[in-house]
Amino acid sequence: MSQGNHEFLDLGLPYEVDPIIIEGHNPLFYPLATTLDFKFLKRKGILPLTISWYNGVENQPELPENYGESEMMADIPAASNGQIEQRKLNPGKIIYSKDLNFKGGSHGSILSMLSSKKAEKLMTHLPEVPESTSSHFKNFVLACKGEEKTRLLFEVSVPFSQVFVLGTLARRLKTKLKFDRDTKKITNSTLANDLLQAQPPRNGWEEFYRL
Repeated sequence: MSQGNHEFLDLGLPYEVDPIIIEGHNPLFYPLATTLDFKFLKRKGILPLTISWYNGVENQPELPENYGESEMMADIPAASNGQIEQRKLNPGKIIYSKDLNFKGGSHGSILSMLSSKKAEKLMTHLPEVPESTSSHFKNFVLACKGEEKTRLLFEVSVPFSQVFVLGTLARRLKTKLKFDRDTKKITNSTLANDLLQAQPPRNGWEEFYRL
């Protein structure tokens, strides 16, 4: 799932989260592998959309034939042993459409179009992507200092984070969740809806806890 998708496709919150694969389910910690389908309504002339989230070493999406190599971003911190293990499919994103497919690494990586006749026609019309002046992590620090603008706007990151909360609940309860985007309530599981409620905020902080 990509923050860019969430921002530019104006996704908002899903109306349904469906756990397709839950391997090694346990209510206390994350399963070994998960596939979740997040379903979004039609909005402002944009067709309905399903975003599939995959995680797990062997749980991978079907790749287009011309996918090529999987990109590994250079600014991803290494593990405790100082090394990053290369995999067949590194963390990142794949965007499928009827005529075009896109791929990209994680965080601030630039998307690229997979080769096709339509892609070749569009290549000459694509804008130049300016070179980044900071890494994904440094950007946040500089934005806090007022020297840069965050690459992920807070007005986008809040609903984006809420999407993941719904996904975590669907994974923990191993059940499909139906969500009312207007009332901000889960309509088919009392337990899941109760888990959405956190401890009451401190006085003066109430507005920051509203969905």
